[in-house]
Amino acid sequence: MRVEIWSDIACPWCYVGKARFERALAAFPHREQVEVVHRSFELDPGRAKDDVQPVITMLAKKYGMSEAQAEAGEDALGAQAAAEGLPYRTRGRDHGSTFDMHRLLHHARERGRQAELLDLLYRANFAEERSVYDDDERLVALASAAGLDADAVRQVLADPEAYADGVRADEREAAQLGATGVPFFVLDRTYGVSGAQPAEVFTRALTQAWGERPPLKPVDGGEVCGPDGCAVPQQ
Repeated sequence: MRVEIWSDIACPWCYVGKARFERALAAFPHREQVEVVHRSFELDPGRAKDDVQPVITMLAKKYGMSEAQAEAGEDALGAQAAAEGLPYRTRGRDHGSTFDMHRLLHHARERGRQAELLDLLYRANFAEERSVYDDDERLVALASAAGLDADAVRQVLADPEAYADGVRADEREAAQLGATGVPFFVLDRTYGVSGAQPAEVFTRALTQAWGERPPLKPVDGGEVCGPDGCAVPQQ
């Protein structure tokens, strides 16, 4: 079974939702047969790379609230993250374009290191002081820690078209599937789960999707080998 997760590194509910989903998956009896693929979704598409501002300022402006209200919201998110065992800095974080990070995640997926890089990007954005925005060498260091070649990562970052089509394709597909926000989980292209749901919701979704997979329809007639040997060609 395949689970596709549309998310953005700048999305706190994606950070929390990923932890909740993984808790459900860890307890799922068929977890070894579940492939998890992370898809790209930008909350702020088209934002310039050098357009970086404090999260509190961004929230107050975007949602028409006071900075005190934005800070209260961050405190609430910090509590939700803490309940999942996740570190979360409620003050001093910034916000910017995640396009380059998504391009690197596509690069990492080709090399089997997508999950490792995503975890490091989330932690860097939500828990560490040094910004992940407008700082290519910060991204190079994180990608290297995820097991990627630093020079290859620099080449991707230097070419704005590298993996750009993959990011845009993910985003178009999200729209086609009806996703208007993230996190958005799609199980075997049959069930969709929107938002950072409790782990119990993910458990039910995994169980239902697994139970309703169509049975294999074999086509008989070819020669095979089995426990008792192989079919011998007849003259």
